[in-house]
Amino acid sequence: MITDLTELIRLCKDELHDREYHSHHANVLTSEWDALLQWFGDNGIQEFNRDIAFSYCDDAIGSHIIVEGMTPKQKKRLRAIRMLLSYQERGDFEFRTPRVEYSFPGNTGAIILRYLQYERNQGRSEKTISCKRIALCSFNSYLLEKSLGFDDLGVDEIEDYFSLTCHNSLSLRHNNANHLRQLFHYLYDFGITEKDHALFVLKDQYRNECKVPTTYSEEEISRMIAAVDRSSAVGKRDYLVLLLAAEYGWRAGDIVNFRFDQIDWNKNTISFEQSKTDISVEFPLLASVGNAIIAYLKNGRPDSAAPEIIVASKGCTRGLPLATPTIHSIVSRYMQAAHVTHWQEKKHGPHSLRHSLATNLLKKNVSMPVISTVLGHQRTETTKIYLKVDVESLSRCALPIPSIASPLYEGVTDK
Repeated sequence: MITDLTELIRLCKDELHDREYHSHHANVLTSEWDALLQWFGDNGIQEFNRDIAFSYCDDAIGSHIIVEGMTPKQKKRLRAIRMLLSYQERGDFEFRTPRVEYSFPGNTGAIILRYLQYERNQGRSEKTISCKRIALCSFNSYLLEKSLGFDDLGVDEIEDYFSLTCHNSLSLRHNNANHLRQLFHYLYDFGITEKDHALFVLKDQYRNECKVPTTYSEEEISRMIAAVDRSSAVGKRDYLVLLLAAEYGWRAGDIVNFRFDQIDWNKNTISFEQSKTDISVEFPLLASVGNAIIAYLKNGRPDSAAPEIIVASKGCTRGLPLATPTIHSIVSRYMQAAHVTHWQEKKHGPHSLRHSLATNLLKKNVSMPVISTVLGHQRTETTKIYLKVDVESLSRCALPIPSIASPLYEGVTDK
């Protein structure tokens, strides 16, 4: 890792040039880097690292994350320093400056960090670890604020935590409760607590009250795909994104991580591990998808050494893999272009196309195990939620109501 600030700045300036940053934007960034270099000299600091970077941001800018009330100028200055730091640590500029810092101070925080590392060693995906980190960070903050240790917890304390942090959201409470139970199992199994506090996490009614998935008809999805202008480079990219979401039901994470080495052109298959579950799946390479990939590679994809197939076409991120929020924006854009009715009032990201694929397959009498395989579900039970939206099939299951001849229901009583 490069700790010499002068060398790090030189590399980052070269990166700005290679990515064709606008000269004004590049000057704003390099001006802040030069100011940091001057601050290093004035304070006799030799090595650049995360602690030094955050210290400079806190002193010179006011914070090392975005906070309420920060001016646009402060945000630009903060962005410049964090770009240096992320390039030092990961070899790339971070996607956006965070507004929340997930730190784990205190003794309970140190234990939670060990638990997260344990989960990582057990093979949990980074997506899962990230979800756990977010949930347990707020829990650790609650423990510190209330001066509580793990052995001080009971039903009342845990319910108080939920009431303060879940904001009456049943789904948020359900997810946080699952993370707490798993943490408490770990604490008990490794002798950190005397009893398993998972018993104090009360069950909820989330499964009974969960909402019906948002779906769109095949006709609406066809209109969305037809709305793409495939004569442009961006259109070829967006067309491929929509096909992957609509034809395969891929999640946004799988679309942005779609790589060249996942395609077997000889066998006409696509194989990879799902970003959410790390479960291996294999799909047939449909002709429509294969032709879209070839068209994009030949006439749409900018020059890039990235192993990912789908990359950004414009701006400072040109040639870099897309971020998952971009996939959501692409799907939403073509829902609007296709004049899909009430799309803004419903879920309108790539996951809604995943739900739609499952429901439309169900309407064609495709069996549950097959739909589970297509979606990459580990259990058929997970897929059964789509039974709720197949109203037409459910109506055929309804039994006729027999006529009632009893005098009791006719208002007649025996005398």
